[in-house]
Amino acid sequence: MTVIELSCSTANGGLMGFNHKKSVTYRIAQTAKAHRARSNTHLNRIGLHPGQEVVLKALYEQDGQSMTELAAALSVQPPTVTKTITRLAAQNLVERRTSDKDKRLSRVFMTEDGRERVKLIDKSWKRLEKEAIAGLDVKDRKRLRKILRQIEKNLAASDATLEPDELDLEVDSDDSVEDAA
Repeated sequence: MTVIELSCSTANGGLMGFNHKKSVTYRIAQTAKAHRARSNTHLNRIGLHPGQEVVLKALYEQDGQSMTELAAALSVQPPTVTKTITRLAAQNLVERRTSDKDKRLSRVFMTEDGRERVKLIDKSWKRLEKEAIAGLDVKDRKRLRKILRQIEKNLAASDATLEPDELDLEVDSDDSVEDAA
């Protein structure tokens, strides 16, 4: 038993505490924070804020969506889309048009400037991907994608099927605090 393990086991009246820094979910959260920071840097260089790029990409894939359709496609609330579209319209990247079929409905279309910005988004995403996977071989990248898809699927499950005893997490004994950092 290491000094750290000994201190954890005695600090809680003999109960071993959960070292969250050794958990997979902690590593995912830290990775997500680092990804978001790098992504912000890349997006700022092309005049965008986080979230705007996914709206532009959604419109690039299917132009002329309603605000409700965009919100559903992006899994966000309609006011979030409205605010983002307002900001993108101010940059002349998108425009709102009244629907020909239903005058009460507004549809969002990309401008030529918006289509050009999507090319910059793609370059930024490629650059970020290259930075993120540096040092990983093809086999590791493929395995990582598979593992992350499974974790995403697990977390997206609508109901918890595990009993409380099954949720207890055992951290590998060969993990160390240095590995967690």
